[in-house]
Amino acid sequence: MVRLSRRTFAASALAALPALLATGAGAGAAGAAAPATRSGAAAGGGAAPAGAMRGMWLATVANRDWPSAPGLGAARQRDELLRYLDAAVERRLNTVIFQVRPTADAFWPSPHEPWSAYLTGTQGQNPGWDPLGTAVAEAHARGLELHAWFNPYRVAAHTDPSRLVATHPARRNPGWVVPYGGKLYYNPGLPQVRAFVEDAILDAVERYPVDAVHFDDYFYPYPVAGQSFDDEAAYEAHGDAFSTRAAWRRNNIDLLVRETAARIRAARPGTRFGISPFGIWRNAATDPRGSQTRGGVQTYDDLYADTRKWVREEWIDHVVPQLYWHIGQSAADYAVLAEWWADTARGTKTALYIGEALYKAGDPAQAAAWQDPGELSRHLELAAALPEVGGHVFFSAKEVAADPSGALARVVADHYTG
Repeated sequence: MVRLSRRTFAASALAALPALLATGAGAGAAGAAAPATRSGAAAGGGAAPAGAMRGMWLATVANRDWPSAPGLGAARQRDELLRYLDAAVERRLNTVIFQVRPTADAFWPSPHEPWSAYLTGTQGQNPGWDPLGTAVAEAHARGLELHAWFNPYRVAAHTDPSRLVATHPARRNPGWVVPYGGKLYYNPGLPQVRAFVEDAILDAVERYPVDAVHFDDYFYPYPVAGQSFDDEAAYEAHGDAFSTRAAWRRNNIDLLVRETAARIRAARPGTRFGISPFGIWRNAATDPRGSQTRGGVQTYDDLYADTRKWVREEWIDHVVPQLYWHIGQSAADYAVLAEWWADTARGTKTALYIGEALYKAGDPAQAAAWQDPGELSRHLELAAALPEVGGHVFFSAKEVAADPSGALARVVADHYTG
């Protein structure tokens, strides 16, 4: 996803959902493992290679992982960032997924959007250094891949545009913004919004040799009980070709994915595009092609993200479903979902990696299974029997570095010694 980079940002929405979501629903001696690449990663059917994905998310929204607080100063921020990169190497990881546009802002000198307030405490204030440029250079110097992580439509954790810096695009274009669930979002149904979001992302791709562009699970916002996302005017203007608003919304997200992929390929050939969706596309009770789960959220229906299509049609280079449940979880079993995603990727060129809930390991608020430091290691053992699975990504960097329960040390000892 306390997970402010993903689920906790939408806490008000998730509080209204079934208990499923609350229970699972961000240099060693031998150095870092070889980074996974498009040609070297499992391609929807081949065996996972020696360079399989061993990644971690490094979340910046609400200072979840980094920087530890806003306004620390450039030298301390840089030191903290490098310590996380060193921790990745020490844990024998090979990839860092660095959140650089958490809330319609930037962790690099963007001509499109303001500097993030998570750096200095003041949106738009220059932090005095270039975090993304530094992260790319320092990750590569350590043999790590650096994936730049962008949130397309999230604008703010409040609904007051006047709190945004005066030059913010959302203030200059108030018709682009929808308040919903106590937060502000760009409206995915506006073509001009989609073009702007893509331009903001592509600026970073053109500036820096990032190894991949990464989206997480946020597209249309998670549902909030008793509220509706007000895109009526956009639907009236742009939805004539669709029989339902849901179909139009899914097409809006499809366009974002396809256009972003094409623009990445044109701007920097070889840079990949990956997405880490919420782990349930649809329940089988809703769609026979879905998983044998009872998810309170289904990405197809609730976030208007047809993640299965993106894999099957090979629109993206890799998918990292967030399978943040334990083996045997009654409503969403990790084993069931890992097999479903392997079946989905089979026969495609879309690489499959699995997102792992390291943050749950040892947390007394979680189910009994998460109190066992061996739970995550069993996840990797189970996935090793699925040839489509080409590696794993751990949420998130703070837990990778501290490993309070010893769960990651167990994973490294059991699976990352070669």
